[in-house]
Amino acid sequence: MILRYRLFIALRYLRTKKKQKGISVNALISIGGVAVGVMALLVVLSVMSGFHEDLQKKILGVNAHVVVLNYRGAMPEYRTVIDRVKDDRDIRASAPFVMGQVMVSSGKKAQGVFLRGIEPASELEATDIGTFMKEGGLDGLVSKDGLPGIVVGRELSSSIGVFMGDVVTVLSPVGKIGPLGMLPKVRQFRIAGIFEVGMFEYDANLVLTDLKTAQDFFEMGDAVTGVQLKLEDIYRASSVRERVQAMFGFPLYAKDWMQMNRNLFSALKLEKFAMFVILILIILVASFNIVSGLIMNVIEKKKEIAILKAMGATDRGIMHIFMLQGLFIGVAGTIVGVIGGYILCYILNTYEVIKLPADVYYLSRLPVKTKAIDFVVVSLSAITISFLATIYPAWQAARINPVEPLRYE
Repeated sequence: MILRYRLFIALRYLRTKKKQKGISVNALISIGGVAVGVMALLVVLSVMSGFHEDLQKKILGVNAHVVVLNYRGAMPEYRTVIDRVKDDRDIRASAPFVMGQVMVSSGKKAQGVFLRGIEPASELEATDIGTFMKEGGLDGLVSKDGLPGIVVGRELSSSIGVFMGDVVTVLSPVGKIGPLGMLPKVRQFRIAGIFEVGMFEYDANLVLTDLKTAQDFFEMGDAVTGVQLKLEDIYRASSVRERVQAMFGFPLYAKDWMQMNRNLFSALKLEKFAMFVILILIILVASFNIVSGLIMNVIEKKKEIAILKAMGATDRGIMHIFMLQGLFIGVAGTIVGVIGGYILCYILNTYEVIKLPADVYYLSRLPVKTKAIDFVVVSLSAITISFLATIYPAWQAARINPVEPLRYE
């Protein structure tokens, strides 16, 4: 009953004087300020989460979760590695690969890229590269007409002007030593497929060919560069890496996807936290509106407060009235902001309103990923700040001496 009358008075004080039909302008401005702050914060955090998830999806779509390498370079014992990790419950698939830097040219256009030699069947199990194929496929890598196949990214095919079925020249700077010094190794390949990851780093700088072809091209014999491992749970990569490292020992070593991309994901995590801190200031600014609005309300309602005290209202009761009033503003603003933020995130994600230059941002569109934890943290932060903003005005209201406002009535 006591709480009901305090809530009734708090809501009544939010209304306009004129026939009490609407909420006062000051209350609406305060609610709008909180709503804008919450909405901006949610959209930014969702975009940052989207960047993190999209980059992680693209990176892990092309690369394995854990890679086993050899300190000496080539790994001739790769079949033993594959056989020993086959029974590990955390490892879903494994695949050998050869990696080297080459130059791909067509006509007068050329570009430096990474050539990865793969076994098409095992590669499709170890990575998701097959899902990014736009034309052709990995099954075309095996030589059919005397020319081995090669799969290139969309950006690379555009930059050097090649299409399905075209012949390109691949040049390796490391070759045999002749009378005039090092002679580069040159070989022709036929375009067997074009993929598009949506990440410029891979679409422009990665080409794939058959494992045996890459071994011959780099003169590695029966050795490979390393073995890729795909895990059941990507977040167990660190523990699996340590286990694999202990299993084989020197000269083999293992690296997981978090190690290989630590700088990128650490920067994204730090940026997300920094944006949260910066944008929470918008809600703090909105809380000043709540403070000023409540102080004006206290000054305006001095006589009513004096009457309530004369009728038996305690100082604590008066404080509760104005705290509830500010809390209502914070909750209303938070609800409006959460709804508006979710709708805006849905529009940005569904209709891809904002396009990005892929060569700058690694992505071709603005990714948005809404997370329940972000909505909960932002909502609680906004309501807490709004509540704390009510303490001083409520305390001032509770200190009013009922005698002064009623002396001349």
